[in-house]
Amino acid sequence: MKPIDTSIEHLAIARRLLLEPAGLDEGHLTGALAEIFRHRVDYADLYFQFTRNEGWSLEEGIVKSGSFSIDRGVGVRAVSGDKTAFAYSDDITGPALLSAARATRTIARSGAGRLKVAATLNPARGRMLYPADDPIASYEAAMKVEMLGRVEKLARARDPRITQVMAGLAAEYDVVLVARSDGLIAADVRPLVRLSVTVIAEQGGRREQGHGGGGGRFDLSYFDDAVIARYVDDAVHAALTNLESRPAPAGTMTVVLGPGWPGILLHEAVGHGLEGDFNRKGSSVFSGRIGERVAARGVTVVDDGTIPDRRGSLNIDDEGNATQRNVLIEDGILRGYMQDSLNARLMKVPATGNGRRESFAHLPMPRMTNTLMLNGDRDPAEIVASIDRGLYAVNFGGGQVDITNGKFVFSASEAWWVENGKLQYPVKGATIIGNGPDALTRVTMIGNDMSMDPGVGVCGKDGQSVPVGVGQPTLRIEGLTVGGTA
Repeated sequence: MKPIDTSIEHLAIARRLLLEPAGLDEGHLTGALAEIFRHRVDYADLYFQFTRNEGWSLEEGIVKSGSFSIDRGVGVRAVSGDKTAFAYSDDITGPALLSAARATRTIARSGAGRLKVAATLNPARGRMLYPADDPIASYEAAMKVEMLGRVEKLARARDPRITQVMAGLAAEYDVVLVARSDGLIAADVRPLVRLSVTVIAEQGGRREQGHGGGGGRFDLSYFDDAVIARYVDDAVHAALTNLESRPAPAGTMTVVLGPGWPGILLHEAVGHGLEGDFNRKGSSVFSGRIGERVAARGVTVVDDGTIPDRRGSLNIDDEGNATQRNVLIEDGILRGYMQDSLNARLMKVPATGNGRRESFAHLPMPRMTNTLMLNGDRDPAEIVASIDRGLYAVNFGGGQVDITNGKFVFSASEAWWVENGKLQYPVKGATIIGNGPDALTRVTMIGNDMSMDPGVGVCGKDGQSVPVGVGQPTLRIEGLTVGGTA
């Protein structure tokens, strides 16, 4: 059997949903790019997008809301030096495309620059990290409602202290097509689903929340009975644990971070500082430090957009470049940054497949995909047992970071006070405060249990949100500041 050429399959879907309804073909795209190049510019591209979203939510045993939307449009970009002109339209027609292309010519400059666009568009080589199916169509509406009802019944049956259950189901079908002035044309078909569970437990007048859920780039059949039960168990466990929690101690102490979702600290405190735009402008604490030691030995951090089915993975980035596995820090040494095409060209390095945008109405910029720290060789139980007095942060809530100095603040949604290597009691209100680059140098033990988050991450930057993944093994970090309530 001859393998399917995914570039042809994806382009066929993109043509059907994006070009054919408007009577467009590759000739119109080449014409629009040529219109931009009536003035001297270095580069131009067209980004077409069709997105269908659906969401359902349950509360108090009733599916109270459902939403459905379809959005489509085209963004047109022209780049000259370090200047970018951008126009977009939610009307995909020949006249609208040419109007947007003409609008970008305002940045035309004299001097060097390409004089014309490539005469023909050539398909990029394709690959298939996830299915090209529409997840919204994978289940009938009644099946989606039944799934949420099942979540609610399971959660209430777990413990009589569960008094409220909220559940949400979201699905997205995203089709993009990129046409570039260098002659490349590429398309991607991106499914994305997520199931979320929130429960409230009450005991003795005290109320606490717990959360669970996950998702990725597949259809709704992924959420079988075993997966749903796991999400429910996670939420119920968190809520019941928090019912027993005590005020968190405060001070400087050893902190052990659990595997998986706590990698969000790595994403925020270190990952953003390794994005190319911040480093080109010199605003990151990592600027100009390639080849230097920036972390303890054993710390290897990668950004990998090629992991099958993961929330942060992409067959191509939003500039048509194939995503990659990029080693950012290797055994503590800084090896590279994440790059989109613009910053890569200005820094005279290759693009890394990290050009991402929220939609056709936004400019691409260097962004993370799936950012993770690789395994060490220590048993996670041994790491927790090594704590004399300190905090074991199993899971995180929100956080924030200043990329200019690396300072971060994160709140722990589940954490335990540890003495003499034993878990003593869960704590509430623990915030972990530190400096990302400094914290990396304080890593003293790295577990062998690296895992990815369950598929819930959303990253914000300059007002744009994109889906991402994070991961790490269990980590012991010395001398972090814990802000508590005790």
